[in-house]
Amino acid sequence: MASVLKVKESEASERTIVVAGLPVGSVNDQLLTVLVKSHFQDIENEGGVVEDVIYPTRTKGVAYVTFKEKKVAENVIRKKKHYLAEMVRPAQLTVSHFSEKVFSSVNAVLDLSVFRSQIGLRSLVMDLKREIPALCFSPLEANGRISVQGSFLAIKKLKESLLLKASSLLEKNRNRQSPRGSTWKSSHSLKPPRSSTPETMRGERLVLDTDIFLYLKKRSRFYESTLKKFHALCQETVDGEITTLCIRNAQGGSQPNNEKQVKELIEKYSHALHFELRKETFILEGKENREKRNIKLACEQLSSRYLQVLVNFYYTHIDIIGSSSDTYLFKKEVMKLIRQKVR
Repeated sequence: MASVLKVKESEASERTIVVAGLPVGSVNDQLLTVLVKSHFQDIENEGGVVEDVIYPTRTKGVAYVTFKEKKVAENVIRKKKHYLAEMVRPAQLTVSHFSEKVFSSVNAVLDLSVFRSQIGLRSLVMDLKREIPALCFSPLEANGRISVQGSFLAIKKLKESLLLKASSLLEKNRNRQSPRGSTWKSSHSLKPPRSSTPETMRGERLVLDTDIFLYLKKRSRFYESTLKKFHALCQETVDGEITTLCIRNAQGGSQPNNEKQVKELIEKYSHALHFELRKETFILEGKENREKRNIKLACEQLSSRYLQVLVNFYYTHIDIIGSSSDTYLFKKEVMKLIRQKVR
């Protein structure tokens, strides 16, 4: 199966389009790839030089086409209707922008006060800045809180770094307080960061973007089936835009490698989703109650038809998460329903 990771570079994403509506099963994948490439190289279709066609993908009937020039991609999208004329029955296609950076920007608020009794917080922040220069840190507040912004992968690295520091300090505390290794009981010892997993829950830790995790859990069978297959338990800690999973074997000491296998499988699957999913947001804040109600009703109505789209309702906004083609069509239909209700 082809992977959309081939088009993850930001330069390529600007020259890449998502093509939905391809006739699945009517011809073999190789021939369909040739037909798609031929269609989008045709000048009559506003096409140009095609560098790559990725098909099949994880989404049925969807291909990713990368052009040599960004302008060609924009012209192709501007053209309203596309048909694969060589088919026995012309197939109408839906064309949209490829969204590569949907989940790449993450904001997180960290509470570093738990480290205060062990190390200087300003020194800790300086170390983190040197360790992960891709992140942007706000000034450290008096209560130990600090805001951080950056890519999901950079935030993930930060989270893992803090977990390691916390674990290291916890171990030092244990050694100081109980040289013979007895139970750790001190009430003054360092507690783990609030978003980390409890000390009693040992196992493999995995940090995910919350949107990715929610889609993985609610719209994919992979997550539950993998846990079941490997007889694993998973504790999920959602902390804003970051979710931490702690995976452990449900059968005690038997099959100790299960935890690592489950972590690797979920991490690999989530990484693919990171580049495949797109998020659209309907802002509710500042709108009239009637308009808010119309948007919510439209989303609820369409969610039963778009089973691969995850709709998350919040007080200030509604997030629509799914493949590029599905979210494009979903948002388009929501806007259509809203206009009909306004009339």
